[in-house]
Amino acid sequence: MKKILSLLLLTLFIGCSSNAQSTKKENKEYKISKTEAEWKKQLSEQEFYVLREAGTERAFTSPLNKEHRKGTFVCVACNTALYKSEHKFDSGTGWPSFDRAVKGNVELDVDYKIGYARTELKCNTCGGHLGHSFDDGPKTTGKRHCINGVALKFIPKEK
Repeated sequence: MKKILSLLLLTLFIGCSSNAQSTKKENKEYKISKTEAEWKKQLSEQEFYVLREAGTERAFTSPLNKEHRKGTFVCVACNTALYKSEHKFDSGTGWPSFDRAVKGNVELDVDYKIGYARTELKCNTCGGHLGHSFDDGPKTTGKRHCINGVALKFIPKEK
């Protein structure tokens, strides 16, 4: 019985000490890198909370939920084009939602902040936290990029 219990504990210990969280890109260098003080000077308090501390704005508070013009949604911190208006849809969740990002401009990462793995979305230029990706989007891609509106700035398409 002691051997079985010891083997079970050893298996549990090895399983818990795996490198499952090593996929997190903690030390990635971004094209735009600033100190915390520099980001605080540039960003509003809410922008800093979301982009630099991986916070979440309250649902249904972003004016971008009702933005239906043609154009591009860019990172509010570095102006990198992140999402095109034609990929935006109303998910009913209270946050701007897109079925895909501008190729190469949004980084996928792993977030364990609430106790289980979620796909975190970050700006690939400055590393700012944007939101999360879920597999319950429209049939086009099946993805829902649930984005904090405060992390975005809308640039309307010129006529």
